Amino acid sequence: MINRSEADLIHVDVMDGRFVPNISLGLPVCAAIARHATKPLDVHLMMIEPEKYIREFRKAGADRITIHIEACANLHSGIMLIKETGALAGVAVNPHTPVELLVDILPDLDTVLLMSVNPGFGGQQFIGRTYSKVKRLAEMRESAGLDFTIGIDGGVSLSNAPALVAAGADVLIAGSFIFNAPSPEQAISELKKTTG
Repeated sequence: MINRSEADLIHVDVMDGRFVPNISLGLPVCAAIARHATKPLDVHLMMIEPEKYIREFRKAGADRITIHIEACANLHSGIMLIKETGALAGVAVNPHTPVELLVDILPDLDTVLLMSVNPGFGGQQFIGRTYSKVKRLAEMRESAGLDFTIGIDGGVSLSNAPALVAAGADVLIAGSFIFNAPSPEQAISELKKTTG
């Protein structure tokens, strides 16, 4: 379904049961997805000490690897390790974390993923303060002359997608909205139409 849809990438959430309360997909599942995927694999590591697994997820097929600012003792070295593997490098930011903390690492990033729910569970309510956070990050990007993408993860739907894009978001990660729809392919198509 995803390979045939208008989706631009496949977002793979990896949860360790420590950084977030849930446990989800690991290396073997990521590798299995990669064997059948025709779209880039966007691997989101919601785990403590993600640097221990970056090389292995790249070998398993990750095209883009995103780690959390809140989970890394040395964020810069984690980003450099991702880049060293040849993957695109991203940082995820939880709802309570100010985007201003990223100012010194932004030039090294390919993407920033703003969590618009608390990570760990699907189907949560979108946090409305995300709009102002997207705007602040987009202003930081413009004022520094950078070109990293801004992604939104959590509670994305037809009702908030246009405003998120208008605020400066480039990538919308939708889970429940897509997989709970009668036709996931149609849901993806409608979401893309609302964002131009």
